[in-house]
Amino acid sequence: VFIKNMITGTSQADCAVLIVAAGTGEFEAGISKNGQTREHALLAYTLGVKQLIVGVNKMDSTEPPYSESRFEEIKKEVSAYIKKIGYNPAAVAFVPISG
Repeated sequence: VFIKNMITGTSQADCAVLIVAAGTGEFEAGISKNGQTREHALLAYTLGVKQLIVGVNKMDSTEPPYSESRFEEIKKEVSAYIKKIGYNPAAVAFVPISG
């Protein structure tokens, strides 16, 4: 049901906010070959959502907390993937968040 609802909502959206977890292991699981981060970004693009914002969540659980290098590492990896599927990473806002 979740994926069906996600597809219905996404197909009508002008913009998507992709939330990725910054925690060690969590980000890696999401960006892995069959991870949800990849799946959701690909679905959004395929369904015609051309504007993307990436929220890098759980920045308080990085080592050390609120690590700028971890944020930049995630930004680099996500940018490389979204470029492959058709987004222009330069036009995508990356926002560090927690809570």
